[in-house]
Amino acid sequence: MNEQSLLINEISNSIKYELSKRKIIKVEISARHVHLSQSDLEILFGSNYSLTPKRDLSQPGQYLSEERVKLVGTKSEMNNVAILGPVRKNTQVELSISDARALGVKDITINESGYLQNAGSITIVGKNGSIEAKNSVIVAKRHIHLREEDAREWNIENGQIVKVKVYGIRSLIFDEVVARVSNKFMPAMHIDFDEANACGLLSQGYGEIIL
Repeated sequence: MNEQSLLINEISNSIKYELSKRKIIKVEISARHVHLSQSDLEILFGSNYSLTPKRDLSQPGQYLSEERVKLVGTKSEMNNVAILGPVRKNTQVELSISDARALGVKDITINESGYLQNAGSITIVGKNGSIEAKNSVIVAKRHIHLREEDAREWNIENGQIVKVKVYGIRSLIFDEVVARVSNKFMPAMHIDFDEANACGLLSQGYGEIIL
């Protein structure tokens, strides 16, 4: 290897090392979707019904199902809304603020997934029936998923609030980002379409965690 090649190799390794120290994370856009309890799933689609996986999502064990539902609010309806599996203990509808306003959701609350205190209500219509999903509608707090090893390496604790700079043509720093740490996760940041539009993100992108 000549002197020029050695220099190029040294520069390349230096760049890789510097990048490895930075907290770079994949950013995914989370569209409106529904999580259903087994009992609500059966009301909507039939007795002993099971969701049909269509494709896996980035988080282990999570998938997009073939089934779709309609959301009916006081102002409008939204068809072909995705259901994510597997089933959960409680039914949960995740919308952007724009979606919630368009549907006429009375109580718009921004919560972490799974926390339904003060959540809004909506009618969910399936192939075989409908339910009044009370206290089920939330706007999900923007958040990052981390494995325990990632959290240790980056000195981040579960529940910690961080900032993330999302790169793109409208690069933007998001504050109030919740870190969720578990070995059930894979590293990714989730934002909704309102947030994606704000930073000009049209599909999957990347961001940098800023402590």
